[in-house]
Amino acid sequence: MTNAAGIDAPAPFIVQTALGAVLIVAGLAVAVIGALGLLSRLPRNRFAGVRTEASMRDDDTFRAANRVAGLPFLAAGAVAAVAGGIAIAVPDALATVIIMVIGVVGLFGMMMAGGSLGNQAAAAVPEKPAGGCGGCCGGGCAKALLGG
Repeated sequence: MTNAAGIDAPAPFIVQTALGAVLIVAGLAVAVIGALGLLSRLPRNRFAGVRTEASMRDDDTFRAANRVAGLPFLAAGAVAAVAGGIAIAVPDALATVIIMVIGVVGLFGMMMAGGSLGNQAAAAVPEKPAGGCGGCCGGGCAKALLGG
């Protein structure tokens, strides 16, 4: 089969390369999210990182959750990117499928483990007290300090 560029390439090789490239890009994206979380540089958002009820409570819990989940996310991304590269390089179709499955399962398995650990870390962060007066609303603190 000749492709649009005039290169004679079998269809399975083209599919193999495309799927491997998708796995590499996904792995790199997850690795970047993991690195940002590990370095506490991932801002709280609706799209990336550990986003559970506990982690979205405030910026501190989001940072704690993603700091803990950062290393598993980084490892998941690395596994996926390496699997994608190997899948492109391996000439055997069955080996390519096996490597791709391992890469995808590794990616999602480690991301789920990291998300679970991150959620546990966020749940362990104590909640901030409600209100800005620290429990002395109505001027009671000032009265107590002044002897009133």
